[in-house]
Amino acid sequence: MLKTSRSWPPVGAAIVALAAGAFVFWQNTRVAVLWDLGYLLDTAWRITLGQMPYRDFPFAHAPLTFLTQAVLIHFFGRAYIATILYAAAAGGLGVWLSWLILRRIAANQWLALALTAPLVFLNTQAVYPHPIYDTDCVLAVLFALWLLARMAERENAGWIEGAIAGASATLPIFYKQNIGLAFAFTVGVAALVLSARAKERKKALGILIGMIAALLVAVAILGATCGAGNYFHWTVEFAAARRMPGLASIAAIYQTPLLYWGLPVALVGWVLLRTRLSKLIGRGLLAAPFLWSLWLVLASEDAADKTDAFLALWPLVLVLAALVALAELRRGLTLQRFVPFFILAAIHGAFMSQQLWGSTYALWPLLMLLVAVAIGALPAAARWAGAALTAAVSMVFLTCGCVYSTSLERLSYIDMPEGSPPVRSTLPALHGMATPGDYLGNFEGMVAWTDQNIPQGEALLMMPGEDPFYYATGRVPLFPVTMMDPATDPYTAGELMAAARRRGVRWVIVKTSLQSRENPMPEHDATMRILEREFRVVKELRGYEVWERVNGDCKEASDCVISFAL
Repeated sequence: MLKTSRSWPPVGAAIVALAAGAFVFWQNTRVAVLWDLGYLLDTAWRITLGQMPYRDFPFAHAPLTFLTQAVLIHFFGRAYIATILYAAAAGGLGVWLSWLILRRIAANQWLALALTAPLVFLNTQAVYPHPIYDTDCVLAVLFALWLLARMAERENAGWIEGAIAGASATLPIFYKQNIGLAFAFTVGVAALVLSARAKERKKALGILIGMIAALLVAVAILGATCGAGNYFHWTVEFAAARRMPGLASIAAIYQTPLLYWGLPVALVGWVLLRTRLSKLIGRGLLAAPFLWSLWLVLASEDAADKTDAFLALWPLVLVLAALVALAELRRGLTLQRFVPFFILAAIHGAFMSQQLWGSTYALWPLLMLLVAVAIGALPAAARWAGAALTAAVSMVFLTCGCVYSTSLERLSYIDMPEGSPPVRSTLPALHGMATPGDYLGNFEGMVAWTDQNIPQGEALLMMPGEDPFYYATGRVPLFPVTMMDPATDPYTAGELMAAARRRGVRWVIVKTSLQSRENPMPEHDATMRILEREFRVVKELRGYEVWERVNGDCKEASDCVISFAL
């Protein structure tokens, strides 16, 4: 039986996980990003109707996030509250997995708990509260890291345990390509390197067997359903062409003033702690960059400045953790010493999407793991100094994380009228959805009009597709694209309207009052010019215009065949 002093940290971690889930639930009750939710929920809905992504409609993302929501729809119906509860559960689970990993990295369980505490406000779902591919992918990465770290510390771990861990390392690929591929590639390379070492060979071979077997099964499933070629085209070729940044964009992450002065200061503090010259000065120097960011966050009046000050800690922690990991690797190659590189690979894979400001919202648990790596490498003689440093860093992340998440600054790309309370949806399918402004009210007015005036079987085109229209109404999407965004829409303006003619689109609903601050629809003006030649406005609603076709041949909706197979 565990002593009381040892049993309290797991209880504390469980409380943190529950608090994190409650915080995510609260976040979802006060904001809804209609653009992202429309894409997520409408795609999941069309999957439940039997439409196959990659084959029947273009789809640039990996499938598992959308399949998960489709499963929720299958069991609970079109009930948005199930999506909220899933997000809350995922946030709490991510905290618990982080704790399980931290207790293996940190010097003791109390320090692990201290680094877990900020995840109340910085868990995978806290900053961006809805389920989406990045959040689900990081949760899968945490699960794989837990299995790998657990196996790494067991000298008698066999190839079966390694195969399970290896298979789990491929799972993130099918949530988010850039994160998953970077993570799995690094795990595979490490396993190949370790297979040459006798002590690590059994674990390494097990990991390789598990990864290869899992990928073969995945390819077989894709080949039997949507077609492996279709999947590769949309998730690799098309996605890379639309979203892949240059190396200069990723390198720009490290061009920050805090890194330039904070890294030398932290390294001097590190040397002082390791050489026992002055632990007090060493602790102070190591904590200085973190405390400076805390001061900027608390002193700044502008929310964007607070965010910039907090995010500036990322390059510093990444470089420090990488230097520590490289130093530890010099002591010998083991699976345990490769774990920090798995984390670094996943993080930099995420940066390939939207760099620092845009990509870090789900990655904070991984950053806390790297903080533990850096502090955990302190010598035993400096453990008390490490405890004080851990407490200071935990306090910084807890305070700044609370300010960052509750301010909703990461969601500043949508309109949230200042002083406007959340307006709650009255549509049965969207029960629990709420967001500031008139957007849900306008949407419900448009839904009511279409229910009365447009038969269920007619093909519609939603421009740009910001709302979860098909999920909310239960209509069948009869056009391949439900959201017009450069990352998801393969059509030019001419191709879009030509496809609308071929597929019998009689009605186009244009959203004129967007929640998104910028209209992301490619070639918006050119599309509207073509629309004006073939359609006319028949109804103006709050926030929407309804257009009806006036010329051009239209097929019946029943004649439309949706297919995007190669």
